[in-house]
Amino acid sequence: MNIILLGPPGSGKGTQAQKLQRDRGMVQLSTGDMLRATVASGSALGQRAKAVMDAGEYMPDDVMIGIIAERIAQPDCAKGFTLDGFPRTVVQAEGLDRMMAQKSLTLDTVIEFKVDESALVERISGRYTCAGCGAGYHDKFQCPAKPGICDICGGTEFKRRTDDRAETVQARLDKYNEQTAPILPYYAAKGILRAVDGMADIDEVYRQIVKILG
Repeated sequence: MNIILLGPPGSGKGTQAQKLQRDRGMVQLSTGDMLRATVASGSALGQRAKAVMDAGEYMPDDVMIGIIAERIAQPDCAKGFTLDGFPRTVVQAEGLDRMMAQKSLTLDTVIEFKVDESALVERISGRYTCAGCGAGYHDKFQCPAKPGICDICGGTEFKRRTDDRAETVQARLDKYNEQTAPILPYYAAKGILRAVDGMADIDEVYRQIVKILG
């Protein structure tokens, strides 16, 4: 079974893709991971991708689709795959469809992670980690037992990712709504779009996904 997980940054797609890979053998295809692996391979496609990256330009759609085409041809994708982070535009979705048709493959389901955006911003922007051991915490949902002291290692220094700042998260959500959300009607018209509650806990989201996949 071949599926796509669609949802804004921080909605939990990567976590669910990992669970599907573990339980069902559906390989998680993360665009970032695939891109790095292709560049490291030194192939013609990898060299082209590296040149684009070195120039600081956006990766052309045909290069990204070529990278996906090479990856899904590998034996470990025989049981299916989960695309996480691609496509991001309708043009990319159309290009992906053409490539898969050429390989006599089908896209079985597209699962949308529905979220409450204000709650998502709070969930992401409140995250921080122990600078010593990397243990994760949250301003509201998971504070250390003793304020300012890591439960795991006793450290007193903590850090936050720049990408987790509220204004940064909101900007990423705005970009998703502008560029990627229009893909939803495209897949709805094909009759393969389904939805899960992306704000539910991890196990409940997974239960919903499993029910959709059957």
